[in-house]
Amino acid sequence: MPTSAPTRLRLPAARLFSALLDLLPSQCALCRAWPDEVLCRACLDQFAVPVPRCRHCALAVPPGQPVCGACLRDPPPLDECVAACDYDWPWSACVSRFKFAGEAGWAAPLAAVLRRHPRAADLIDAADLVLPMPLSQERLRERGFNQSLELARRLAPGRCNAHVLLRPVHTPPQSGLSRADRLRNLRGAFAVEPARAHGLRGRAVLLVDDVMTTGASLSAAARVLRQAGAAQVTALVLARTPAPGDA
Repeated sequence: MPTSAPTRLRLPAARLFSALLDLLPSQCALCRAWPDEVLCRACLDQFAVPVPRCRHCALAVPPGQPVCGACLRDPPPLDECVAACDYDWPWSACVSRFKFAGEAGWAAPLAAVLRRHPRAADLIDAADLVLPMPLSQERLRERGFNQSLELARRLAPGRCNAHVLLRPVHTPPQSGLSRADRLRNLRGAFAVEPARAHGLRGRAVLLVDDVMTTGASLSAAARVLRQAGAAQVTALVLARTPAPGDA
Protein backbone atom coordinates (compact mmCIF):
# COMPACT_ATOMS: atom_id res chain seq x y z
CA MET A 1 0.00 0.00 0.00
CA PRO A 2 1.49 3.38 -0.93
CA THR A 3 2.79 5.46 1.95
CA SER A 4 1.16 8.73 2.84
CA ALA A 5 4.02 9.94 5.04
CA PRO A 6 4.20 13.74 4.99
CA THR A 7 7.97 13.81 4.46
CA ARG A 8 9.68 12.47 1.39
CA LEU A 9 11.74 9.32 1.84
CA ARG A 10 15.28 9.30 0.45
CA LEU A 11 17.21 6.44 -1.11
CA PRO A 12 17.89 3.83 0.09
CA ALA A 13 15.16 4.36 2.71
CA ALA A 14 12.49 4.81 0.03
CA ARG A 15 13.40 1.52 -1.64
CA LEU A 16 13.51 -0.36 1.66
CA PHE A 17 10.14 1.05 2.72
CA SER A 18 8.67 0.12 -0.67
CA ALA A 19 9.84 -3.47 -0.27
CA LEU A 20 8.32 -3.68 3.22
CA LEU A 21 5.00 -2.33 1.97
CA ASP A 22 4.82 -5.14 -0.58
CA LEU A 23 4.51 -7.61 2.30
CA LEU A 24 1.52 -5.92 3.95
CA PRO A 25 -2.18 -6.39 3.15
CA SER A 26 -3.58 -3.51 1.15
CA GLN A 27 -6.72 -1.65 0.26
CA CYS A 28 -7.36 -0.83 -3.39
CA ALA A 29 -6.49 2.83 -3.83
CA LEU A 30 -9.27 3.28 -6.39
CA CYS A 31 -12.35 1.36 -5.26
CA ARG A 32 -11.30 0.87 -1.59
CA ALA A 33 -11.82 -2.91 -1.70
CA TRP A 34 -10.28 -4.54 1.39
CA PRO A 35 -8.20 -6.63 1.71
CA ASP A 36 -6.87 -6.54 -1.81
CA GLU A 37 -3.99 -5.32 -3.96
CA VAL A 38 -3.12 -1.63 -4.09
CA LEU A 39 -4.76 -1.76 -7.51
CA CYS A 40 -7.32 -4.56 -7.53
CA ARG A 41 -8.00 -6.77 -10.53
CA ALA A 42 -11.47 -5.30 -11.07
CA CYS A 43 -10.06 -1.77 -11.32
CA LEU A 44 -7.24 -2.89 -13.60
CA ASP A 45 -9.78 -4.61 -15.85
CA GLN A 46 -11.78 -1.39 -15.97
CA PHE A 47 -9.07 1.29 -16.20
CA ALA A 48 -6.06 -0.46 -17.79
CA VAL A 49 -7.61 -1.75 -21.00
CA PRO A 50 -5.17 -1.66 -23.96
CA VAL A 51 -6.35 0.40 -26.93
CA PRO A 52 -4.94 0.61 -30.49
CA ARG A 53 -1.93 2.93 -30.48
CA CYS A 54 0.63 4.15 -32.98
CA ARG A 55 3.56 1.74 -32.99
CA HIS A 56 6.11 4.57 -32.77
CA CYS A 57 4.57 7.31 -30.59
CA ALA A 58 1.87 5.43 -28.63
CA LEU A 59 -0.91 7.89 -29.42
CA ALA A 60 -4.33 6.30 -29.80
CA VAL A 61 -5.20 5.45 -33.40
CA PRO A 62 -8.23 3.86 -35.11
CA PRO A 63 -8.29 0.04 -35.10
CA GLY A 64 -6.22 -1.42 -37.91
CA GLN A 65 -3.99 1.66 -38.28
CA PRO A 66 -0.55 0.70 -36.89
CA VAL A 67 1.15 4.09 -37.40
CA CYS A 68 -0.24 7.61 -37.07
CA GLY A 69 0.07 10.20 -39.80
CA ALA A 70 2.70 12.24 -37.98
CA CYS A 71 5.00 9.24 -37.58
CA LEU A 72 4.52 8.28 -41.22
CA ARG A 73 5.66 11.77 -42.24
CA ASP A 74 8.49 12.02 -39.72
CA PRO A 75 9.41 8.61 -38.21
CA PRO A 76 10.77 8.94 -34.66
CA PRO A 77 13.97 7.12 -33.61
CA LEU A 78 12.01 4.55 -31.57
CA ASP A 79 11.43 1.22 -33.27
CA GLU A 80 8.40 0.70 -31.05
CA CYS A 81 6.78 2.54 -28.18
CA VAL A 82 4.14 0.95 -25.95
CA ALA A 83 1.98 2.78 -23.41
CA ALA A 84 -0.11 0.87 -20.90
CA CYS A 85 -2.77 3.57 -20.49
CA ASP A 86 -3.65 7.21 -21.08
CA TYR A 87 -2.37 9.85 -18.69
CA ASP A 88 -5.84 10.52 -17.33
CA TRP A 89 -7.75 9.66 -14.17
CA PRO A 90 -7.03 7.46 -12.28
CA TRP A 91 -3.46 7.09 -13.55
CA SER A 92 -2.63 10.79 -13.43
CA ALA A 93 -3.47 10.81 -9.71
CA CYS A 94 -1.48 7.62 -9.05
CA VAL A 95 1.57 8.90 -10.94
CA SER A 96 1.40 12.24 -9.15
CA ARG A 97 1.60 10.51 -5.77
CA PHE A 98 4.44 8.29 -6.96
CA LYS A 99 6.41 10.98 -8.78
CA PHE A 100 5.89 14.17 -6.80
CA ALA A 101 4.80 13.08 -3.30
CA GLY A 102 7.68 10.64 -2.80
CA GLU A 103 5.37 7.64 -2.34
CA ALA A 104 7.81 4.95 -3.47
CA GLY A 105 5.33 2.21 -2.61
CA TRP A 106 3.60 2.89 -5.94
CA ALA A 107 6.51 1.30 -7.86
CA ALA A 108 5.18 -2.27 -7.55
CA PRO A 109 1.51 -1.70 -8.49
CA LEU A 110 2.37 0.62 -11.37
CA ALA A 111 4.96 -1.84 -12.70
CA ALA A 112 2.19 -4.46 -12.59
CA VAL A 113 0.05 -2.19 -14.78
CA LEU A 114 2.90 -2.08 -17.29
CA ARG A 115 3.34 -5.85 -17.24
CA ARG A 116 -0.34 -6.36 -18.06
CA HIS A 117 0.06 -4.86 -21.53
CA PRO A 118 0.10 -7.60 -24.19
CA ARG A 119 3.36 -6.29 -25.71
CA ALA A 120 5.23 -5.69 -22.46
CA ALA A 121 6.66 -9.20 -22.02
CA ASP A 122 7.87 -9.34 -25.64
CA LEU A 123 9.62 -5.97 -25.39
CA ILE A 124 11.29 -6.91 -22.11
CA ASP A 125 12.37 -10.35 -23.34
CA ALA A 126 13.81 -8.91 -26.58
CA ALA A 127 15.93 -6.30 -24.79
CA ASP A 128 19.60 -6.84 -23.99
CA LEU A 129 19.52 -3.78 -21.75
CA VAL A 130 16.64 -2.12 -19.91
CA LEU A 131 17.41 1.53 -19.21
CA PRO A 132 15.34 3.91 -17.08
CA MET A 133 14.98 7.45 -18.32
CA PRO A 134 17.54 9.32 -16.20
CA LEU A 135 17.10 12.38 -14.02
CA SER A 136 19.59 15.19 -13.57
CA GLN A 137 21.25 15.35 -10.17
CA GLU A 138 19.21 18.44 -9.34
CA ARG A 139 15.93 16.70 -10.17
CA LEU A 140 16.99 13.56 -8.31
CA ARG A 141 17.69 15.56 -5.14
CA GLU A 142 14.33 17.29 -5.53
CA ARG A 143 12.30 14.07 -5.92
CA GLY A 144 14.34 11.73 -3.73
CA PHE A 145 14.39 8.85 -6.23
CA ASN A 146 14.10 8.19 -9.95
CA GLN A 147 10.60 6.81 -10.49
CA SER A 148 11.52 5.37 -13.90
CA LEU A 149 14.38 3.43 -12.32
CA GLU A 150 12.04 1.99 -9.69
CA LEU A 151 9.68 0.80 -12.45
CA ALA A 152 12.53 -0.65 -14.53
CA ARG A 153 13.91 -2.55 -11.54
CA ARG A 154 10.54 -4.21 -11.09
CA LEU A 155 10.20 -5.08 -14.76
CA ALA A 156 13.65 -6.49 -15.47
CA PRO A 157 15.85 -6.64 -12.37
CA GLY A 158 18.60 -8.64 -14.09
CA ARG A 159 18.98 -6.33 -17.10
CA CYS A 160 18.16 -2.93 -15.63
CA ASN A 161 21.14 -0.55 -15.67
CA ALA A 162 20.94 3.03 -14.43
CA HIS A 163 24.56 3.90 -15.29
CA VAL A 164 24.52 3.73 -19.10
CA LEU A 165 22.20 6.58 -20.06
CA LEU A 166 22.85 9.79 -18.14
CA ARG A 167 21.30 13.24 -17.91
CA PRO A 168 24.29 15.50 -17.20
CA VAL A 169 22.45 18.72 -18.06
CA HIS A 170 19.70 20.02 -15.81
CA THR A 171 16.97 21.54 -17.97
CA PRO A 172 13.92 23.60 -17.00
CA PRO A 173 10.68 21.66 -16.53
CA GLN A 174 9.11 20.48 -19.79
CA SER A 175 5.52 21.10 -18.71
CA GLY A 176 3.76 23.77 -20.71
CA LEU A 177 6.24 23.66 -23.61
CA SER A 178 5.38 22.74 -27.19
CA ARG A 179 7.08 19.73 -28.75
CA ALA A 180 9.46 22.01 -30.69
CA ASP A 181 10.36 23.92 -27.51
CA ARG A 182 10.81 20.64 -25.64
CA LEU A 183 13.24 19.40 -28.28
CA ARG A 184 15.25 22.63 -28.05
CA ASN A 185 15.18 22.37 -24.26
CA LEU A 186 16.63 18.86 -24.45
CA ARG A 187 19.62 19.55 -26.70
CA GLY A 188 22.63 17.96 -25.03
CA ALA A 189 20.53 16.82 -22.07
CA PHE A 190 21.30 13.09 -22.48
CA ALA A 191 24.61 11.27 -22.82
CA VAL A 192 25.99 7.75 -22.75
CA GLU A 193 28.54 7.00 -20.03
CA PRO A 194 31.79 6.78 -22.08
CA ALA A 195 33.12 3.73 -20.26
CA ARG A 196 29.91 1.83 -21.00
CA ALA A 197 29.32 2.94 -24.58
CA HIS A 198 30.95 -0.18 -26.05
CA GLY A 199 28.26 -2.30 -24.40
CA LEU A 200 25.59 -0.66 -26.59
CA ARG A 201 27.00 -1.62 -29.97
CA GLY A 202 24.62 -3.91 -31.77
CA ARG A 203 22.39 -4.29 -28.72
CA ALA A 204 18.64 -4.04 -28.29
CA VAL A 205 17.73 -1.39 -25.70
CA LEU A 206 14.41 -0.87 -23.92
CA LEU A 207 13.73 2.54 -22.36
CA VAL A 208 11.34 2.69 -19.40
CA ASP A 209 9.49 5.85 -18.37
CA ASP A 210 6.45 6.74 -16.31
CA VAL A 211 4.79 9.42 -18.44
CA MET A 212 5.17 10.28 -22.12
CA THR A 213 3.83 13.70 -23.02
CA THR A 214 5.05 14.57 -26.53
CA GLY A 215 7.80 11.97 -26.82
CA ALA A 216 10.53 14.61 -27.01
CA SER A 217 12.55 13.18 -24.10
CA LEU A 218 12.32 9.59 -25.29
CA SER A 219 13.26 10.63 -28.83
CA ALA A 220 16.27 12.60 -27.61
CA ALA A 221 17.43 9.66 -25.50
CA ALA A 222 16.89 7.21 -28.36
CA ARG A 223 19.02 9.32 -30.72
CA VAL A 224 21.89 9.34 -28.24
CA LEU A 225 21.68 5.56 -27.84
CA ARG A 226 21.64 5.04 -31.62
CA GLN A 227 24.65 7.31 -32.02
CA ALA A 228 26.44 5.07 -29.53
CA GLY A 229 25.68 2.03 -31.69
CA ALA A 230 22.44 0.56 -30.33
CA ALA A 231 20.83 -1.57 -33.04
CA GLN A 232 17.29 -1.26 -31.71
CA VAL A 233 15.64 1.15 -29.28
CA THR A 234 12.12 0.57 -27.97
CA ALA A 235 10.20 2.16 -25.12
CA LEU A 236 7.72 1.01 -22.51
CA VAL A 237 5.84 3.77 -20.69
CA LEU A 238 3.12 3.66 -18.10
CA ALA A 239 0.97 6.53 -19.34
CA ARG A 240 0.71 8.51 -22.57
CA THR A 241 -0.76 12.00 -22.65
CA PRO A 242 -3.63 11.92 -25.18
CA ALA A 243 -3.50 14.07 -28.27
CA PRO A 244 -5.37 17.40 -27.95
CA GLY A 245 -9.05 16.73 -28.33
CA ASP A 246 -8.73 13.02 -27.47
CA ALA A 247 -8.66 13.38 -23.69
